[in-house]
Amino acid sequence: MLTGRALSARAASLLLTLWLVSALVFLAGQVLPGDVARVMLGPFADAQAVAALNRQLGADQPVLVQYWRWFSAALGGDFGTSLSMRAPVAPFVLASLGRSAALAGIILLFLVPLGVGAGIVAGLNQGRLADRLIVLAGISFGIVPDFVSGLLLLLVFGLWLNWLPITGAAPDGAGPWTSGYYLILPALPLVLNLAGYLARMTRAGVIEALAADYTRTAILKGLDRRQVIIRHVLPNALTPTIAVLATQSGYMLGGLVVIEALFGIQGLGNLLLNAAKSRDFPMLEAGVLVMATIFVLSAAIGDLVQALLDPRQLRRASL
Repeated sequence: MLTGRALSARAASLLLTLWLVSALVFLAGQVLPGDVARVMLGPFADAQAVAALNRQLGADQPVLVQYWRWFSAALGGDFGTSLSMRAPVAPFVLASLGRSAALAGIILLFLVPLGVGAGIVAGLNQGRLADRLIVLAGISFGIVPDFVSGLLLLLVFGLWLNWLPITGAAPDGAGPWTSGYYLILPALPLVLNLAGYLARMTRAGVIEALAADYTRTAILKGLDRRQVIIRHVLPNALTPTIAVLATQSGYMLGGLVVIEALFGIQGLGNLLLNAAKSRDFPMLEAGVLVMATIFVLSAAIGDLVQALLDPRQLRRASL
């Protein structure tokens, strides 16, 4: 049973981590080369005009004062004004995050049944042909970079066979089914790349659960093998897999820069890449903060689900 003390400790740790992330993101933006006012006014702007704009933006104030203003505004959803778009940052970040979330959803839709299912089959057939083939296929696909497999899949299924669209950007006004159809090809490289690792984690959990005392006890009591697997093996075997899925979900929501660029998806990773190229500091800081927050929350959700399945996980984390 999860105790209030353990949950409070985990929540306090989460809030502290998010605060540290926000401080690091802001400080990183401060040490980047370049001047906000100079970027906005251009390289040939008068020095007095640059200094005046810095005073107007508060960029000439102490770092702690600037951080508090930025942090308090960010808590209210105000990330400032984009230097390249000359518009509020928040709508661009939210729109990009929505596109990345749609892609992550399609990836998980294929990844979970494929990776977990293959891992269960491999674990239940340890040492047999099915186990060896699944492990070999997982390792083989896992070592291929996603941009390489993405290019190959694009050439085969998009250009040669013409089965799937070669872009991940659906036409304007497209419905959910059409939008999802356009994201299938961009999702496949990540599915192939991550399924092997997920299968190996699931396989290891199944093998460990099969050798556990509670499984032997259930078998000695005369329970049917299928009941033993469903009631005792799988609930315990899938606990570590949940942490992997949570971590990978955070990565899918902001770390797919290459895939988004390859298939023309204006997601969060692509937004950060363009912000870095244009020295758009407010956009870059907001995007990195949102991405880091997603990673932290994903890990926390994974820990919580693990604790629900095995409360010892949360108690150990709170010590």
